[in-house]
Amino acid sequence: MYDSLLEAALLETARHSCDTVPVASDRTYLLRQIVATVALILGVWAVGTVRAYAGVDDAQSLNLSATGVQIYDCRADAGGQLNWQFREPLATLIQDGKTVGRHFAGPSWEMADGSAIVGKVSAQAPGATAKDIAVLTLDVVSQTGEGVLSRMSRVERIETRGGVFGGRCVHAGDLHVEPYTALYRFFRR
Repeated sequence: MYDSLLEAALLETARHSCDTVPVASDRTYLLRQIVATVALILGVWAVGTVRAYAGVDDAQSLNLSATGVQIYDCRADAGGQLNWQFREPLATLIQDGKTVGRHFAGPSWEMADGSAIVGKVSAQAPGATAKDIAVLTLDVVSQTGEGVLSRMSRVERIETRGGVFGGRCVHAGDLHVEPYTALYRFFRR
């Protein structure tokens, strides 16, 4: 699918770049097409990186829905301006309509059986809209407890909805919670 989108964007750019006498509006159109093509290439690469990361030795083991919030706090940025900045996630992990665990800062996942993992982002791509948190691939960097998560090596966060919040804020230390949902896929070696 991505190859055909990329080919279409490149053909459209090439078609308009072959005009014999471009005028100002044609140049603007061409520039927009080139920028769109570069953005598409980078976006396809990023999404492909997230999806293509699955190694031959990894086996998908567990899918869990998450319903929760992304927590933002009001802090000064490098320029001293107060802005909402991401602090941490907090979500319930659900399987077959039942709560089976939780997701929290780390990023960490903990199951009701006591097994837990911490991940580190290894690849990411934008969410479906500007309001959706990124799609992620995370490598597991630590594990505790025996249970369903004890042999996991990788986590993917996909099908994200919501969770993005930003802009200026008034009082340092204020908190904002932005609802989100996602699907977490866990892989084992």
